Amino acid sequence: MDEAKLNDFMGKLVCDMGGAAMLANVILGDELGLYRAMADSQLTTPEALASKTGCNSRLVREWLNANAASGYMEHHDGQFLLPEEQAMALGIEDSPVYAAGGASVIAALFHDKDKLVKAMHSDGGLPWGDHHPCMFGGTERFFRPGYRTYLVASWLPALDGVVEKLKAGALVADIGCGHGASTVVMAKAFPASRFVGFDYHAPSISTASLRAQEGGVADRASFTEGTAKNFPGNDYDLICYFDCLHDMGDPVGAAKHAYQALKPDGTVLLVEPFANDTLDQNMNPVGRLFYAASTFICTPNSLSQEVGLGLGAQAGEARLRKVFTDAGFSRFRRAAETPFNLILEARK
Repeated sequence: MDEAKLNDFMGKLVCDMGGAAMLANVILGDELGLYRAMADSQLTTPEALASKTGCNSRLVREWLNANAASGYMEHHDGQFLLPEEQAMALGIEDSPVYAAGGASVIAALFHDKDKLVKAMHSDGGLPWGDHHPCMFGGTERFFRPGYRTYLVASWLPALDGVVEKLKAGALVADIGCGHGASTVVMAKAFPASRFVGFDYHAPSISTASLRAQEGGVADRASFTEGTAKNFPGNDYDLICYFDCLHDMGDPVGAAKHAYQALKPDGTVLLVEPFANDTLDQNMNPVGRLFYAASTFICTPNSLSQEVGLGLGAQAGEARLRKVFTDAGFSRFRRAAETPFNLILEARK
């Protein structure tokens, strides 16, 4: 046995255990408004922060100590400061890199552990709707900053002729819309177009309808229950899949239905987690996060459905291309990318 190798691994394991414990503290700080109260990046004491947020000062001190020890904030002679850069990720929800809200997804993995044990010993299936409730709100808050930042500014413009259609008035389907974050972003940007969000999870449809009302776009964005293989209509200018196709049991069947539902000159926008085509190419922090989440969320959801293809969150462009070529599409290309997303375009 290589003792140095063992020590290195134990150091990594302890670091990961600390990170997991720290994510629970991130969720706590987000829920209690502690990060938001420090988002001005000014020095504060535990007592002042506790008074400002209505929290117990001794527990606030311990929470601040954990954040300082993790490098999430700075400590100066008994006072603490959330630097501007960390505030962007932890305390400012409109920030393009806001991440604290999405940490609840990680909490759901622990809540759902026993369900995964059962799935591992059976057919592998765990439907999306069977997850802990914090999964659904956490997923919305995890993806929403990226949609607000990139969808209108760069992803849609990267598609051939789509923005012009949206400005003039197009019909758009958002498949697997969840809480409607992507649908509302598009509806706000293109008031001449109509948007319909479909999801088979009824509670998400209810929340999405509320989000449309809150966003002032209920007149042009509607939501209804439906699956990727049975949503109605055959005259869509644009059909979108945001971070959901790889979760489906039969993505080829979904793509075939999209082919039938599109106008002849219509477009599919496929946004997927960033991935290369092989495991060795994905052995990096992004791949690590997505493989780990996919073990609990994406793959078991696919296995719970018909076909159960189980693409997983690291499917990669080559496998996604095959899904659409098998469905009959003749054109498929990478239109754009971010460190976390592939933005792909399919045409008839």
